[in-house]
Amino acid sequence: MSQDTWLQNYDATCRLAQEIAENIHERNREQKTGGNPAKINMTLRASLQKLKQSIAQLKDSLLRASSSRRIMQSEADRRQNLIDDLLTREKQLNATFKGDITEPAPFRSTLMAGGAGANDGVSVNPWLINESEETRGLTFGEIKQQQQRIIEVQDAGLDALAAVISRQKIMGQEIGNELDEQNEIIDDLSHLVDKTDGRIRNETRRVQLVEKKSASCGMLVVIVLLLIAIVVVAVWPV
Repeated sequence: MSQDTWLQNYDATCRLAQEIAENIHERNREQKTGGNPAKINMTLRASLQKLKQSIAQLKDSLLRASSSRRIMQSEADRRQNLIDDLLTREKQLNATFKGDITEPAPFRSTLMAGGAGANDGVSVNPWLINESEETRGLTFGEIKQQQQRIIEVQDAGLDALAAVISRQKIMGQEIGNELDEQNEIIDDLSHLVDKTDGRIRNETRRVQLVEKKSASCGMLVVIVLLLIAIVVVAVWPV
């Protein structure tokens, strides 16, 4: 599996920083033995400038990859930590080159370990002091494979989640259709209730009219009976 371009550039930048550190060590050795380090100083200045440009290119490339979401956020954070380590190393190398600080002994042993790894053809970052247990001792290619497996697992989880969401969407559509049918039934019932209520009001008015007519007929009958009684009393001989 081919390495990621960013990791290849980072690996090359690490080797450049290691080469600068070795040249500084050689320059210091010549100074102590009375040699002429002028040529090495010229090479070191050009190499330090190149190191600065390489780190800037790594930062720009990481920013573009992170903005376009070509890599996961966790991987972007990990690569940012690698760049921060390189920036710290660049400051140390510049300070050592200018003579502001002396070269520490652990630094020389780290260089030797890094050089051996490079000769064996294994690209291991010699400055990952706080590297996690998951990636410690792995080459960049192995780290990339590990990240690829994580991405595949996450993709499978996203596919499963998408299937669940799809089923829930179908269930939601079925529930929506059922609600539409229920709403139609409720509308029909409301229409029937309105019609029934109208009929009841009509019948009520008719009953009231009949009651009024019945009351009027009863009064007429009473009046007629009274008139008859008066006539009878009037013509009845005393």
